[in-house]
Amino acid sequence: MPQPSSVLERRHREITASFESFVQRELVPLAAEVPEPVDGPPRELRDYVRRRSATLGFYGAEYPESMGGAGMPVTALVQLHHAAGASGCPLAPYALAGPDGPSWLLTHGTARQIEEYLVPMVRGEKLRCLAMTEPGSGSDSFAMSTKARWDGDGWVLNGRKTFVSNAGHADYAIVVADVTDGPTGHGGATAFVMPLDHPGLRRGQQYAGMAGEPLFELVLDEARLPMAAVVGESEGIGSAVEYAMDSLAYGRLLVAAQCNGIAEFALREAVGFARERRAFGQVIGGYQHVQEHLVTGRAGVETAKLLTLACAELVDEGLESGENAALAKLVATEVAVDVVDRALQVHGATGYVRGHPLEYLYRHIRMMTIIEGTSEVQKVIIARSMGLG
Repeated sequence: MPQPSSVLERRHREITASFESFVQRELVPLAAEVPEPVDGPPRELRDYVRRRSATLGFYGAEYPESMGGAGMPVTALVQLHHAAGASGCPLAPYALAGPDGPSWLLTHGTARQIEEYLVPMVRGEKLRCLAMTEPGSGSDSFAMSTKARWDGDGWVLNGRKTFVSNAGHADYAIVVADVTDGPTGHGGATAFVMPLDHPGLRRGQQYAGMAGEPLFELVLDEARLPMAAVVGESEGIGSAVEYAMDSLAYGRLLVAAQCNGIAEFALREAVGFARERRAFGQVIGGYQHVQEHLVTGRAGVETAKLLTLACAELVDEGLESGENAALAKLVATEVAVDVVDRALQVHGATGYVRGHPLEYLYRHIRMMTIIEGTSEVQKVIIARSMGLG
């Protein structure tokens, strides 16, 4: 792996190096034995990687020790996610808590909810999914038709959620529904936690994407839940917007960090290829048009990496802001898409062939400008912080 290129990377270098060693020593050989399946690595392999990483202290390490984590600061966490992307190992991202892992929504939960749901997820023993998007709404996540009504002794949920990642193998779902009639006299978007085998919840249509695991539709049909299913119980009614904003801002930094790592890996592959591939009597790295792809790519990677690390530093200092997370996510994802595209262009037909890592990354990286809020949503957040709109 390359040496740190900035002072911001030197902190937490020991834990990052330990994670990189784990990936190279244990995960790379495992990944070499499994060809790329359409819907990601087999579940049993993902489960093993997650539990093994939790044992070593990496998976869910950002959570407090009281919840089974290690209280790792965000600056360390973004470097781990960067290292996972930069490794080029398809199993590495599963070694860190992603969208199917512990949920920051549950840090707002009661002591019982934390013990029952969050702690097993931090240990890598359980998985969850977030059911928020609906067929009639995408970026406008809280314009929802899924409703939750109180019928005297519990909640009844009805509605449909779509494009739910990890629903094929999760143990629990966090379902966001609009409370229209609650026992406390107020309502609004509310987060409920429920097992995937709940009799009122079923998986509907399955969607295959360009790369990675399939997405699912979840259908709620008179799904009955107790008050204890509300994240935060009665105090959590109408609080899902607040919970989601906290979770999304945090998640956007992690997406940015992983994208920076993927872009670094793609650039490294392209530079190595350009140094060896010969055309018209010399290595192609000697041609200015090829150099332009590589130099522009490096400038983009370094810029995005420094911005992400700086934003993480501010979070650790208590200066967290949605604007900073949006900036990091916007820049990192757009740069990663550009760099992977440039790296594939340098490889030509070699990178286009199925089975080459760049061919997979070209399909995989495209979703990063969509998940955790599209690039356009990030621009709206940034524009509003500038007093526009």
